[in-house]
Amino acid sequence: MTTTLSSVERSRLAKQIAEIALLRGTFTLRSGKTSNYYLDKYLFSTRPETLRQLGPLFAEHLEKMEGALGRRVARVAGAELGGIPLVTITAMQTGLPCIFVRNKKKDYGTAKQIEGKVEAGDIVVLIEDVATTGGQALEAVASLREVGANPVGVIATIDRLEGARENITGAGLLFDALFTKAELGV
Repeated sequence: MTTTLSSVERSRLAKQIAEIALLRGTFTLRSGKTSNYYLDKYLFSTRPETLRQLGPLFAEHLEKMEGALGRRVARVAGAELGGIPLVTITAMQTGLPCIFVRNKKKDYGTAKQIEGKVEAGDIVVLIEDVATTGGQALEAVASLREVGANPVGVIATIDRLEGARENITGAGLLFDALFTKAELGV
């Protein structure tokens, strides 16, 4: 059983993330779209006090996803670079091993794109930072499938409400988010 945050604590965390990470201006997003705000994941994912609070939320959402699946998740994965601290805190909270997904295979050493142990058929949930269109998450899912994993869902820290849910569920995966941009006051 996971330890959950009260609604007051959750609201306080949403406000804290917005205060730390919400930048105003003109920004080009990974999707190529231009936005008048940017949620800088590194400003919240590099802070221990924020990560400590996100851990129980990720665990709670993962448990909910397992309930929807009717199956246990074997591993959690995070994409380079923003997903790494988030999947690490999720692994620490849940006791599940984690996998790191590189953007591309390294050309030295083991030349792997997926770091960590993956068994064929492992049920995996990807932990994401900020989801806009879901493009990076879907790329990571494809990389996980290439090594035989069975990715079943994505849990984002923040959903910008710009198509990620539709694109990810349209690809046959479950999607959930800890917060939406609206909950952050955007």
